[in-house]
Amino acid sequence: MTAFRLDRRAALGALATPLLVPLARPARAQPLERLSFHTDWRAQAEHGGHYQAIAAGLYRSRGIELELRPGGPSLNIGQMLLAGRVDMVMSNSFEQFTYVREQAPFFTIASIFQKDPQVMIAHPGSGFDSFEKMKGRPLLISNGSRSTFWPYLRKKYGLSDAQLRPYNFNMAPFLADPQAIQQGFVSSEVYSIAQALGKEPEALLIADAGFSAYQTTIAISRKLAAEKKDLIQRFVDATVEGWAQYLKGGPATEAANALIKKDNPEQTDDRIRHAVKELNQRGIVLSGDALTGGIGAMSDSRWADFYSSMVDVGVLPVGLDPRQAYTLDFVNKGIGK
Repeated sequence: MTAFRLDRRAALGALATPLLVPLARPARAQPLERLSFHTDWRAQAEHGGHYQAIAAGLYRSRGIELELRPGGPSLNIGQMLLAGRVDMVMSNSFEQFTYVREQAPFFTIASIFQKDPQVMIAHPGSGFDSFEKMKGRPLLISNGSRSTFWPYLRKKYGLSDAQLRPYNFNMAPFLADPQAIQQGFVSSEVYSIAQALGKEPEALLIADAGFSAYQTTIAISRKLAAEKKDLIQRFVDATVEGWAQYLKGGPATEAANALIKKDNPEQTDDRIRHAVKELNQRGIVLSGDALTGGIGAMSDSRWADFYSSMVDVGVLPVGLDPRQAYTLDFVNKGIGK
């Protein structure tokens, strides 16, 4: 019995005079502020920190009701951001410089991945232990990648466009040619190829060749970041804490993985475990600036280096100001390091 609930019998018999007790008003919960965030692909472990922040209540504890929207092959999330149909999107350095070039009022506020998770993959036992060994071998690279990382690799390692073969995200041509090398993500294609061949393929992370693009970034309008700076800071902090928890794995992440599998039934426990292992072992999230600045960290020097390297290979035009691509206001606070 609480102090403010009187026993009915005592109230009717034992009390000779009325007792006036102030009624406790239930605490009024503060309304949650809504935000929407669109990922770049279907739900997967590469989005695990956001799912962890939802499952563990990290967004709600900071007063946020997050609508997490999975991407897909037919969705142009950049256009959705430009049209104001979503508050924030998962992006990368290249897309951000598109905004700079077009003078669009959007910028990057955090980079969850310090390393681009793209890899070049070769058959097991083929001796692919350095990028120099790509010379003379057929390279399966998509049309999109031919204007991003390929010019960088081509110039740095003396490769040739004559080596290029079409890559339409189908493993069959690679599996049929023991000399072939194909692009992929360390967290997904490496797993699929290992399942098909019964053995781990050889894979080199493009980031380890010096390719300095930020990946899995958070892009937002300058207007929203300025007008609701506290809200956006709470979102970033909850996301970073979610990633710190998710990378540890174990029972605490089971609810997050259940949400991933609900949004994308193609994900399995084994595939998710592989992805988390690679994210950790390769330092995709925790390396570089994140070791001191915390998860999501960025730096002026890294943005400047990436822009300079892409100008050098003709991917980005001369004359852009890389400082217009990002803000450091919301990161480098040591969370999750």
